[in-house]
Amino acid sequence: MEFENKPIKVRYCETDQMGFVHHSNYVKYFELARIEWLEAMGVSYAKMEQDGILMPVVNVQLKFKKPLFFGESFTVHIILDNKPKATLDFSYVITNQKNEKVCLGSTQLAFLDAHKMRAVRCPKILVDVFNLWDNK
Repeated sequence: MEFENKPIKVRYCETDQMGFVHHSNYVKYFELARIEWLEAMGVSYAKMEQDGILMPVVNVQLKFKKPLFFGESFTVHIILDNKPKATLDFSYVITNQKNEKVCLGSTQLAFLDAHKMRAVRCPKILVDVFNLWDNK
């Protein structure tokens, strides 16, 4: 399953002294893409948290290809690597306005019961949404 968010413009506050987007912001861009992707499938992350399901990031990897600069636009391409069980595994490709690869990455999120603070399997509502999305 793939999703591409609408283009984002780099804000000045996201850059470092060298004029590059600071590396910490790429993880935020990944998160933005995940939330937009879930919303596109009709899933509210806020509602899941209210229902007691948390999705902490347990692993993240980044590989930088070229820098992004203030004022440039970029797009995050997100791919769900496999059907969720106890984790969600995503791959990302960030491209600039020239469609050049800027950053490659991956994240792994776990499902956590907010009340017991224990790992749980993927909630049925998400399994159903992913199965529905697969059949489109």
